[in-house]
Amino acid sequence: MERHDIESGLSVGPQIRGEDVRVLAQDGVRAIICNRPDAEGADQPTHEEIAREAEAAGLEFLYLPVTPGLVSDQTAQDFGAALERLPKPVFAYCRTGTRSTTLWSLSQAGRRPLPEILSKARAAGYDMSGVVRRIANGGKTPTDTGDAHYAVVIVGAGAGGIAVAASLKARAPDLEIALIDPADIHYYQPGWTMVGGGIFEARQTAKTMGSLIPRGVTWIKAAVAAFEPQNNAIILDGCRVVKYGRLVVAPGLKLDWSAIEGLEETLGRNGVTSNYRYDLAPYTWQLVSGMRGGRAVFTQPPMPIKCAGAPQKAMYLSGDAWLRRGVLKDIDIQFMNAGGVLFGVKDYVPALMEYVERYDATLNFFHTLTAIDGPARKATFRVSPPNEEVHTLTTDFDMIHVVPPQSAPDFIRVSPLADAAGWVDVDQATLRHRQFDNIWSLGDVMNAPNAKTAAAARKQAPTVAENLLADIAGRGAVAQYDGYGSCPLTVERGKIVLAEFGYGGVLKPSFPKWLVDGTRPTRAAWLLKEKLLPPIYWQAMLRGREWMARPESLPPAAE
Repeated sequence: MERHDIESGLSVGPQIRGEDVRVLAQDGVRAIICNRPDAEGADQPTHEEIAREAEAAGLEFLYLPVTPGLVSDQTAQDFGAALERLPKPVFAYCRTGTRSTTLWSLSQAGRRPLPEILSKARAAGYDMSGVVRRIANGGKTPTDTGDAHYAVVIVGAGAGGIAVAASLKARAPDLEIALIDPADIHYYQPGWTMVGGGIFEARQTAKTMGSLIPRGVTWIKAAVAAFEPQNNAIILDGCRVVKYGRLVVAPGLKLDWSAIEGLEETLGRNGVTSNYRYDLAPYTWQLVSGMRGGRAVFTQPPMPIKCAGAPQKAMYLSGDAWLRRGVLKDIDIQFMNAGGVLFGVKDYVPALMEYVERYDATLNFFHTLTAIDGPARKATFRVSPPNEEVHTLTTDFDMIHVVPPQSAPDFIRVSPLADAAGWVDVDQATLRHRQFDNIWSLGDVMNAPNAKTAAAARKQAPTVAENLLADIAGRGAVAQYDGYGSCPLTVERGKIVLAEFGYGGVLKPSFPKWLVDGTRPTRAAWLLKEKLLPPIYWQAMLRGREWMARPESLPPAAE
């Protein structure tokens, strides 16, 4: 007998027989729902037979039949009401379990997020993409069939989304483009490290979204609920439908603060901060500038994360501030890294190690933050060195800079666009989806093995623009992305190690070595980060001006 857990208190499965009822009772099941009409199959037990066995075993039984392909809104409501009334655990069945799972999914609409419903169904082995519009519509069959349609739809108005919209408009001014994003404010996130280091003001890193949407691009201020790539459709919250000729997916990634026990309750107080949030970066500088002694802990979660150097940038700028104030000797700096190396590209490690030693920081590898007790100022880590027993470590702190675990957004992770790990599945050179030919992706959400940085998105946007327009013209891909990413590692106030690299850790410097030696800390790289990169971001990248970002041509296919 097959049995698949949907959630605590509910499991589903295919047709059962009398003897299965006794097994279910032994397993603790207290109620059975039959969603299969009688006489669907020649050897199928009737619901009365199962009901008698259930009564004999002391279980409650409900007959709620569903004809294949005809799951009504009322039946879904009745299923939800039954789940609330019946004793738990409940087992529901039909021919395969799909109808039972569909009823549960529709009954939960409006009670929990759509991605959660899809995720639980998928984990149990059932694909609910066929009823996603109904789930998005509160579990009811949509009556509005009027779809908006655009030649190109872009999901996400972050760095990648706006940049690709601007690059498309620069090449094809008459192209009909819609950009979907619910946010009112757009942030220059690379600037938050500088805010936490006391160099930038937070307000310098934020602009209204409306001021940045390229002219001629329709802004749809809404959240995406789901994708129907087989229908060239996007389902918005509220079950509005937007159709597209071509789709670009760039919603960024999810910062999973809740994955660390106790973190959300103490963020922004008790010495707990993070440069990964606009409202918290100023608190980082407040803590650093006020600290005279004690233990400062800096964490880095498992990869992938956006800007992999940012966790240690916070440490370096803090150490530099304490060194300049003459209090560093009284501060114990601990860097807790879930990974096994300081930086993934070895060419930059020697320069970084000089600063680790300068600030007398202790490097702790294979340490993953799992819990924080803010009032007690204690942090707990899972320590998992290779070939050693996993154990936990709890340490005190006076200040802790936390970088949360990161993943693809929930609505991406459960969509048909995602790979097994939840990221949008693309060809790493052309950035075109591997399964759906009229979809591209860029930025932090896609699965190409590059660093997730704004500099990477700056290079990716023209590649996507050129390949998308070539597709509209009936041609194959013409541009390729080489994995370029840049991580300006702020090792002290006034100096930066400018890490620039592509796929496989190959160095890709933008400047001659005599001007900027990326493997060494330089003043020139600092000036680039402080003075040039912000205006390049606002006035060039987001405006379709591709300074030092022209895409590389794709070599012609072999005959």
